[in-house]
Amino acid sequence: MLFDVDGTLVDSSYLHTLAWWQAFRQAGHDVPMASIHRSIGMGGDRILDKLLPAGRDHDSDDEIMASHAAVFATFWPALRPLDGARDLLAQCQELGLAVALASSARERDLAVLRATIGADDFIDAATSSADAKESKPAPDILVAALDAIGVPARDAVYVGDAVWDIYAARALGIPAIGLTCGGTSEAELRDAGAVEIHDSPRTLLANLTESAIGKLAARAPM
Repeated sequence: MLFDVDGTLVDSSYLHTLAWWQAFRQAGHDVPMASIHRSIGMGGDRILDKLLPAGRDHDSDDEIMASHAAVFATFWPALRPLDGARDLLAQCQELGLAVALASSARERDLAVLRATIGADDFIDAATSSADAKESKPAPDILVAALDAIGVPARDAVYVGDAVWDIYAARALGIPAIGLTCGGTSEAELRDAGAVEIHDSPRTLLANLTESAIGKLAARAPM
């Protein structure tokens, strides 16, 4: 089992949106929050390329990303796990599935996110932005997570909240479950290729037996 973290297990998508908005404003770029939110889930480098003019001074990109990190860090005390996140990870492990967090968060952010979830006993591996050359929608982060738990793509399922998560999983032929708790609609997630949609980790947990996770667990060695 592979899980995205921001917006999937932790209620942080809109905090990232606000952090990017402030970082852009500090650098003199006025980017609408709606456009930023639709880009959350990509790596920071891809967000800049998607939302800022192609002819900009790229020398300021690192400063913008550093500003985003600094602003987001001020929100750490406000982070909360999404309903059912810890229980979902625990149940996946109980079913005999290896659990990996396939996140492109910075290492410091990932440590805070993991503490927010409070489920390290049920997590076998986790990735950060340092583990992949290319960020989502490229599948590098998922490949790194699979390698960490020694599982081939054909034996995995991924849970994410953004279309970029779904695209990354689809590139590896991994069934992807979409959650709308990150603010992306069911229609957008289905169009991206999600095999099923739930509104939160809790709802997915309640339907686990009938989900792609249940089917995976049915063929997992105990």
